[in-house]
Amino acid sequence: MIRISISEASRLFGVSTKTIRQAIKNQEIKYVVVRGRYKLLFESVLKWSQSGTRRKNKLGNEGIGQYVDKWKISNKKFSPNPKTIQSDDKGRYYIKK
Repeated sequence: MIRISISEASRLFGVSTKTIRQAIKNQEIKYVVVRGRYKLLFESVLKWSQSGTRRKNKLGNEGIGQYVDKWKISNKKFSPNPKTIQSDDKGRYYIKK
């Protein structure tokens, strides 16, 4: 279980800390209090971020999503073999076993 602070969630998902605090107040994000500080459950914040179009766009444009193109592997030596990759009917990709 991964826990993150409000400021970390704000930076990762490209929204303000005020937006995160409002989601906590509305009980849209699960959290625990550790030493007087909110620790948000990452899975809960991720689900919350995908629940609205505007938040999805913020994640992609201002949050961690803006770096995804830089993560693509350009060296074929470290890329997975295309023959081992499959997709399911929902468009998700995984490696054959």
